[in-house]
Amino acid sequence: MTIFLIIVSCLLWIGAFIALPRRIVLAPGLSYCALVLMSLAKSPEGYNLFPVTNSLLYSWLAITLIIMMVIVMQSAAIRIQSRGVWYMTVGAVAGMLIGLACLTVTSIMTLAYALMIIGTAAGIVIGYLLFTNTPSGQMIKPGTGNFFRYLLAKGFPILITVAQLGIILVIITYRTSL
Repeated sequence: MTIFLIIVSCLLWIGAFIALPRRIVLAPGLSYCALVLMSLAKSPEGYNLFPVTNSLLYSWLAITLIIMMVIVMQSAAIRIQSRGVWYMTVGAVAGMLIGLACLTVTSIMTLAYALMIIGTAAGIVIGYLLFTNTPSGQMIKPGTGNFFRYLLAKGFPILITVAQLGIILVIITYRTSL
């Protein structure tokens, strides 16, 4: 059963990353479902392989539901746009990995989560800034009225999706470094 949960979780995260440019409203939900399934995986001895606390699951559920409602409430013109989403996603994953590399600096799990989320957010901003320097990103570059609106509309769902994967990666990295 554990292997099944891990495989389904990985497939859900793949689906979440595929959904980011197409149906961004589904991506945080798929990522949260993958996080929940990973938290249910147990070892042969009966303990959780990925000990995600209930408070962490509840808080990420609230964040996921809020961001999904915000996406649904956006105008259709913003919701269907996918310009720059891959730039922000690649930046988010790179930032998350840099944040995970900071785990070698600290052994405090809460600080590791914070560094991972900060790295992910910084990667999104850097990826977005790189996109605004391309010809198709000129309409949303800094100085226009659309810069922050588009960054928040696309950046927050990407942050939530990637950070939920990062939670499991922090746990895996933390356990292997002990």
